[in-house]
Amino acid sequence: MSPSAIGIVGAINECVTLFQWAKSAISSLHSRWSGSQKQRLQDHVLQLERGLQRMRDTLPAMYDLINKAEWRSHEHCVAKLLPCLKDAVYEAEDLLDEFTWYEKKVQVEGNASQSPFTDFFHIVIEGSFDEVNDVQSRLDHLSSMLDNLGLHGIAQRFDKLVRPETTSLPNETKIFGRAKELKQVLGLLGVPTCPKRKRTTSSIDASTRTSTKSRISSLPVLVIAGIGGVGKTTLAQHVCNHPRVRSHFDLIIWICVSDDFDVKRLTKEVIQSCTKKEGANDNLNSLQHALSNHVNNKRLLIVLDDMWDDSLKENGQCWKRFCAPFRNVQEGSMILVTTRCPNVTEGVRTMEHVIVEGLKDGVFWNFFKLCAFGSESSDNDPELERIGQRILPKLKGSPLAAKTLGRMLKMDLQASHWNSIVESELWELKQKETDILPALRLSYMYLPFYLKQCFAFCAVYPKDYKFEKACLAEIWVAEGFVEPQGGVPIQDIFSEHDCFILQNKSDFDKVPQNVRHLYILYAKKCKLQSLPAGFDKLTSLQKFELNGLTIDSANNDIEVLEDLQPPTSLKHLYVRKYVGVSLPSWFQPQNLPSLQSLDFKGCVGLKSINLNEIPAIGTFLSLTKLCIDGCKNLSSLEDFLQPSYVPGIKKIEIKDCKMLASVPTDIFGGFHFLEELCIVNCPNICQQRLVSPSLKELSLCRSSLFCNIDCCSLTSFHCQCEFATSIQLQTWSLPALKRLEIWCKSLTSIGGSLSLSISTGTGNIRALSSLTVLVMQCEKLSTLDGILTQEYLPAIETIYVNYCDELLSLPVERFVSFPYLKRLRIWNCPSLSWQRGLVLPSHINVEISRCPKLEEVDEINGRTA
Repeated sequence: MSPSAIGIVGAINECVTLFQWAKSAISSLHSRWSGSQKQRLQDHVLQLERGLQRMRDTLPAMYDLINKAEWRSHEHCVAKLLPCLKDAVYEAEDLLDEFTWYEKKVQVEGNASQSPFTDFFHIVIEGSFDEVNDVQSRLDHLSSMLDNLGLHGIAQRFDKLVRPETTSLPNETKIFGRAKELKQVLGLLGVPTCPKRKRTTSSIDASTRTSTKSRISSLPVLVIAGIGGVGKTTLAQHVCNHPRVRSHFDLIIWICVSDDFDVKRLTKEVIQSCTKKEGANDNLNSLQHALSNHVNNKRLLIVLDDMWDDSLKENGQCWKRFCAPFRNVQEGSMILVTTRCPNVTEGVRTMEHVIVEGLKDGVFWNFFKLCAFGSESSDNDPELERIGQRILPKLKGSPLAAKTLGRMLKMDLQASHWNSIVESELWELKQKETDILPALRLSYMYLPFYLKQCFAFCAVYPKDYKFEKACLAEIWVAEGFVEPQGGVPIQDIFSEHDCFILQNKSDFDKVPQNVRHLYILYAKKCKLQSLPAGFDKLTSLQKFELNGLTIDSANNDIEVLEDLQPPTSLKHLYVRKYVGVSLPSWFQPQNLPSLQSLDFKGCVGLKSINLNEIPAIGTFLSLTKLCIDGCKNLSSLEDFLQPSYVPGIKKIEIKDCKMLASVPTDIFGGFHFLEELCIVNCPNICQQRLVSPSLKELSLCRSSLFCNIDCCSLTSFHCQCEFATSIQLQTWSLPALKRLEIWCKSLTSIGGSLSLSISTGTGNIRALSSLTVLVMQCEKLSTLDGILTQEYLPAIETIYVNYCDELLSLPVERFVSFPYLKRLRIWNCPSLSWQRGLVLPSHINVEISRCPKLEEVDEINGRTA
């Protein structure tokens, strides 16, 4: 059962209290109601309760039926009935959800002597009884019709019409734009560049060679990965038929796996490929022993085309069982897998996989012309070619999409027909079972039912909408598609509610006065004078997103935000493009005790986040994340970033605040939970010192560099300070730092005095005693002698030197004193020279690229540069 099914079915159990209240209310009605009237009401309530119970019991079976119907939605009858079944299920969910709301309404507002019962009687008893029966009858009718189509017993497998069997023989004689991928696959398969001619050998020779050939205990697995219709199978077919591949392997076996990874079936097919005879034995043990004998001491290439997640069933044991007979094959044997499933790629590969993406524009245009015109020539109708160029961006480089559209266009070489294709959406065009959309739809089919709901929900957004991962996930939770994981109480994540996405001014009027739960409010390009009446009564509001709101005047903007005082349950506050100079009066800790994240973006009028203007009571105890982006006039954070206001802060991001001059980093030691600090494009921050014992990640990009940094827990530091000319390492206390990246294009010196320790509260410690990775990218720096010392870098393992245009030399003789140094990579250092006769220790892996003076040296580390 899907999470949403569990949520709906579980929620209706809460309505027991509602019906008990209704029965009690009927019994205590005033004397103006006769006994027969009371009895009639009791009967109606009882029948309604039983109807809802039956609907609750029916829904899980309906979810399962929808899932099965989708596997056969390519059939006309099923395709007609499936939308009707989904619509009926949505009606049932709405009804159950409605009664859950009445339950909550009764708990909050009423008892038997107050108005809620009158509402309940007129709206619910009289209005919903027939509706429940109608929806239930519709569910029963549709279920019966689908049952008559044989749907209830259907196996969830791809129909051969949708997924025809593939072979090693390519359908296309020419492959387009895959030279790079083909070369990559041949290299990873270990196919020699110059194939040697196979010579025939007698059985005596073969038996003599058996003992000398090297065998392997397990087959290496190479994966070709990519989305549906991108050309994975075509690439694999051309690999199998490549002359060098056919010469290199003794036996090439092609198996079309699809979504039926049955070990016995696959074993039989491999035996049949080896012997050209169909195996009669049906015992897996006998089959695997027979297969082991057939492949013994042979160099094999086994191609498993179109593998899906079911190959990893039984916790991967199924895959291991299939591979068991290949333990005594000759060295050089391989398994080549094609798949669109990331889980398969990670679950079976033993080496780096090959990713097949869409064809590049030039090659794709030639392929498209072949599909649409029948040739790659330039003698085609110029007008049709212009229309074809407009179609091309829709296809995203997909060869199968080009075949699909090309077939449609080729049917009628008239401009009117081609223009109608341009103006249509891809999914609106009638397609065959093996065309692009059915092929892509297979990925959707393989999703669990609850993930299908998440995917389908995205259709409510406009085309080309750019999703924010966290925001979309929250909506899925709000809709009940996803259940919370771990120990988080479900009531803290979602309850029964409505979710509104507001995109136009008129949408505000659609929010009902008594809305149960408004989880997301998305206002885009809405021009309004005020918020709708009753907006302040949304007492269940957990999140309010103010995105792209346009107000008639700046003063009105401030008034609107001032009137938007949220409930105390608000957890996430996002403010976008607010023009006010200061925050509303309700922005106080006592009003936002549950606030967890605070995000300001593009608030160009905001000059400070100042709680001193209005006396603040308490602290933002729950606030853990602060993000300020594009607030160009913000000048100070001194009044807000105080341990007394935000003691639990964990992550601070400040970006594109060019007027920001004051951030109290010298008191960040009071933030005992701060782990991440990111400052980007804030060049005027003038603080000299950063102190934070808990900080783990620090990123400074296009911003000023602190003279003194004391962060004893920092493990990662990215420093991209364009105007820094000098770094004095003795002013840094970073004993836990593991990775340091310095990208400072104006830097001319780094290091400091010979006094390589700094004074701290616990004694003297070396600045970079734990550093294992150093990345230097400094255009003006001529020497690294000040930092490449054993005193500064006693634990260094990897050194990257990139794009140091004026770097003249490296202290190579010191590298011997780095006991843990394993890798030295030097890229794009045109001025760097290497002293002849200096050879690095053999355990250091050296990579040199685009360094012309180094490439003249014959030997570095005993290898050719």
